[in-house]
Amino acid sequence: MTSDHTATLPRKRMGAGVVLSDASGRVLLVEPTYKPYWEIPGGAVEADESPYAAAAREVEEELGLTLRPGRLLVTDWVPPRPDRTEGLMLLFDGGTLTPDQAGRIRLPAEELRSWAWCTEAEADDRLSGLLARRMRAAVRARAEHTTSYLENGFPTA
Repeated sequence: MTSDHTATLPRKRMGAGVVLSDASGRVLLVEPTYKPYWEIPGGAVEADESPYAAAAREVEEELGLTLRPGRLLVTDWVPPRPDRTEGLMLLFDGGTLTPDQAGRIRLPAEELRSWAWCTEAEADDRLSGLLARRMRAAVRARAEHTTSYLENGFPTA
């Protein structure tokens, strides 16, 4: 009987999110009930779930919208901190929501207090520094039709 050596390899925490915009180019942020700063719609990738599938699932769970995310915009490796393990965070392009789609947003009250369209400056004020850097990189990658690799929210090149 052969054993799978990959079962002994290190594991990383992984998260996936979606960058959604309105026609003015503002990004959609959500306000969690359980932390002091706003978030990008998304969450943890579950066991045996692809990051892409997690992004779609999280948008449905958090916003009540069924949509198929577009291409990968950002991969961000986040180093360990005293209160959490290292992680790999991915942001996908969610495209531009129509006013009709935005009107159908329904938040889970136990998890999210509110949502808002935010300019880059408003996002910088509402997001943690790490998330603000990640969001700026994602918006830039979308505009430039590229994909960015970051470490702790900073470009490596």
